[in-house]
Amino acid sequence: MKSFISFLPILILSFVCSFETAAQTFKSYQLTSKGDTINRIDKTDRKQGPWIARFEELRGEPGFEEEGYYLNDKKEGAWRKFNLDGDLIGEEFYRWGNRNGKQQYFTRNGGLYREESWKAMNPLNPYDTIIVPDLDNPNVMVEKIIKQESAEVRHGLWSYFDPSSGRVVKTEQFFYGKLEGLKTDISSNIPTDTAKAKAVPIPKTKPKEVEAFEKSKKQKTKAKT
Repeated sequence: MKSFISFLPILILSFVCSFETAAQTFKSYQLTSKGDTINRIDKTDRKQGPWIARFEELRGEPGFEEEGYYLNDKKEGAWRKFNLDGDLIGEEFYRWGNRNGKQQYFTRNGGLYREESWKAMNPLNPYDTIIVPDLDNPNVMVEKIIKQESAEVRHGLWSYFDPSSGRVVKTEQFFYGKLEGLKTDISSNIPTDTAKAKAVPIPKTKPKEVEAFEKSKKQKTKAKT
């Protein structure tokens, strides 16, 4: 007990110092139960550091909470999204305030139902260098500089899942916002409609010679009986 009492002034002093530092650095902020500062607004009105936000249901759209990190008023790194019951419904990744890399979305029971892939563009340099086949010689790869009109584009593999089984039911392949490939019913590697059509048995037509032989055979069997 004595050791705790002797340590208590140090805890109070540490808390007061961090409080004063935050007050000097940020225009506004919130404190967690552990005394950590979150939802910081700096002197230039920019969001900085750890952030937790809650959005109530609006016009039929479900409410949610999200937590992550802001750097100079832009989302950066990993962000997690929850429904208002506290269930994890999304994991997103950001760069320069835009989605970048793999994004995953879940049902309230934890089943993965969609996985997206995005590419964020540097706002200070909207140009990117890509490697593509030469138009005159497809076997030769060349560098091409492109300019993106959007701050983020679909880029890479998008997968859609059956949440109950985890089976992939559809994939889409994007290249800088352009859809380049589409597959459905991955388990059979053929589109779902085609798979159903092939599952229906097709009646086989017997050659006339076979039908005549079977008919004569039946007649002989009846004659013997």
